[in-house]
Amino acid sequence: MSDKNDFLYDEDDSVAFIQNYLPQELKGKFSNDDINYIVDLIYEFYESKGFFDEDSDENEDVEIDEDELTQFVVKNAQKDGVGKFLPEEITFIVQGELAYCDSIQMFD
Repeated sequence: MSDKNDFLYDEDDSVAFIQNYLPQELKGKFSNDDINYIVDLIYEFYESKGFFDEDSDENEDVEIDEDELTQFVVKNAQKDGVGKFLPEEITFIVQGELAYCDSIQMFD
């Protein structure tokens, strides 16, 4: 029996996808651990917005504000003392994660 929430999200595939998604000038700047940390923050943001609540409407369109999401990640990374990354650099990881999610039809 298959459930809509049984999407094929794979953390290693996500990191590889994002590493490949990064522009040439940022390749090698982020370790896989850096990307995993940032992706974890992305999902903290989703949870803080209630996107994964059991009682949320599955058919409701979820609007993700990339700027708000990026600011959340930058703020928390700075607070945690993880990396000295610029918001413009974080944006590429956020966009890469969203593109990965689209590629596995996670939000469909």
